[in-house]
Amino acid sequence: MSNPPDDTAERNTDIKTNASEEDSDELTYAAAGVDIEASEAATAALIDAVGESAGDYAGLIDIGDRYLALATDGVGTKLLVAAAMNDYSTIGIDCIAMNVNDLVAAGVRPVAFVDYLAIDDPDENLTEQIGVGLDTGADIADITLIGGETAVLPEVVDGFDLAGTCAGLTPKDGVFTETANPGDALVGFASSGIHSNGLTLARTAITREYEYTAPCPFDEYETLGAALLEPTRIYTDLLDPMHAHDVRTAAHITGGGLRNLERLGSHRYVIDDPFETPPIFEFVQSAGNVSDSEMYQTFNMGTGFVCAMSPKNAEMLAEATEGKIIGQVDTGEGVSIRGLEL
Repeated sequence: MSNPPDDTAERNTDIKTNASEEDSDELTYAAAGVDIEASEAATAALIDAVGESAGDYAGLIDIGDRYLALATDGVGTKLLVAAAMNDYSTIGIDCIAMNVNDLVAAGVRPVAFVDYLAIDDPDENLTEQIGVGLDTGADIADITLIGGETAVLPEVVDGFDLAGTCAGLTPKDGVFTETANPGDALVGFASSGIHSNGLTLARTAITREYEYTAPCPFDEYETLGAALLEPTRIYTDLLDPMHAHDVRTAAHITGGGLRNLERLGSHRYVIDDPFETPPIFEFVQSAGNVSDSEMYQTFNMGTGFVCAMSPKNAEMLAEATEGKIIGQVDTGEGVSIRGLEL
């Protein structure tokens, strides 16, 4: 991966925070504070305690001729960037996106959303901005906001947290119940940036040396903080074309990065033509001295959504959308991206 432009350090000389000699050490997600293996183990323990439910990206409830589907998620530590920038106008979009995209990955059409805001001290400016983002996200996703809960919890919450639950409805034959097959093509769809996963690593890497208010050396963003706050892309527009072109299964690329492809089935996933990596990832990698494998196992790296299907149908789907064929499914196991094994 390429390094940020040569003028990056010069442009930010006057706004660097104190850096130590240890800043050159290679940074990992675990070292930044998120241990994926420990998280997966804790999740498995919770599932063992309550029992598994039908569905993967969404929980499915049989209501006769259809399924009612539910997904729940939050915005994560992207909230800390919003607080540092005093800009809460887009995190509502992220909250909507992280939920509806999981339903889309299941083949389900999202219909309604409820949010949950936990806050230590009510702030009208903050809640108004969050509301604007939620409304915008709902418009993009073509869903209805049907209410929510604002809980004032000064002894439980330090700052605030934002999460939500999305409901969807689908005919029973609309759910992606198959797994990928060896020989299938992988159709990818670009992300809008970091989305709402891996922000702990991104924040730790950038703040080793820079403030969020540092001028951004790439794209249209004024500051590095603004680049981190780029809203998560919403993929509901893919539902009709995916069903029309017989997608077998799909993956929303979230925590765990491109290893999410393994949720498509126990096969080998080879990506030989990925989307161009957005500059924000290259900046994070350089600032944190993060390895290629750690980047691809943490971030979407430019690919936010992937479908598996027959090669013929894949070509038609790519032509009908903004997607492209990024690779294929082989026998074996693991994920390979241009020869990098994850």
